[in-house]
Amino acid sequence: MEAFEKAGKRVHVVGDLNAGVIVALDMEGRLFTVLDGEVLNHVNLEAVSGESTQNKYIIAGGDGLWPAPEGTSLGYHYSSGSWRVPPGIRGARYLVDKATKLDATILAEVDLINAKGLGIPTIFSRQVTIDKGNSWVNVHVVESITYIGRLPLQRTDGLLVPWTLCMLDSGPGCHALFPCADQLFVWDLYDDAKCREQEWSGGMYKAATNASHRFQIAMDEVPWVEFHDVNGGLVVRRQANPLAKGHSTIDISDLPPDVAPGEKGVRYSVYSDTTNFMEIEVAGGCPEVILPDSEMSLAVSTRFTRT
Repeated sequence: MEAFEKAGKRVHVVGDLNAGVIVALDMEGRLFTVLDGEVLNHVNLEAVSGESTQNKYIIAGGDGLWPAPEGTSLGYHYSSGSWRVPPGIRGARYLVDKATKLDATILAEVDLINAKGLGIPTIFSRQVTIDKGNSWVNVHVVESITYIGRLPLQRTDGLLVPWTLCMLDSGPGCHALFPCADQLFVWDLYDDAKCREQEWSGGMYKAATNASHRFQIAMDEVPWVEFHDVNGGLVVRRQANPLAKGHSTIDISDLPPDVAPGEKGVRYSVYSDTTNFMEIEVAGGCPEVILPDSEMSLAVSTRFTRT
């Protein structure tokens, strides 16, 4: 909070600083969950004091809302040919639309350009509600992206889903865990061989997020994904509501813009980085045709528990 104040960046607090969420309105609308006065998400104070540019994106931490797909010919991170976070995302300034003590809705107007060069005007919305107990706080977020363009978007021209990325400090003694009926339902978006090195037994899949190597495990549909920090005494579970009728998952892969999106859709993913953070990611669904004023929404609950 001191860093935001010093940088002159606006925040809004849902709940309080004992159990709640710090909403960084001037930093992509990112959410930082607090329990007992401690921020539980990954935090990079350099991002609070600085500004991302075309040539340098400062990973901020927290829980962010991005559009997917990331890469491929319809992605939003390769519209200039090489990977970059779009200026519409990194420069988004959110406004509080409505709020009470335990909930808030924030909005931002974001113009996107996909790798085909197609401009896609949108409204991003994050509806945040919390409930809390003695050793836990549950953050419910309805993420939505509304297409406000004037022409329908066919799937051959544009894909668009809300994609929420919850960043957590991670390293030795940390792992992700989720139920999985068949190992074939899980694959790695970077190197599938690494995916097969993880533990799978008794219908549970366990992936060490110990910063030893970079990977991104993807799943088409599982009931939930948990992060366990054994040494730090923290468990974080993310669970999404079913997709809207007529919406389906898409390929969110970080692939070059000359590659077409694959048929395999992603619902959850676990990203582990070598710089001691990980992400539990959840992606929404896309209709067959995105009509003007269509809303693509995703409801996710993230429960933080001190053990």
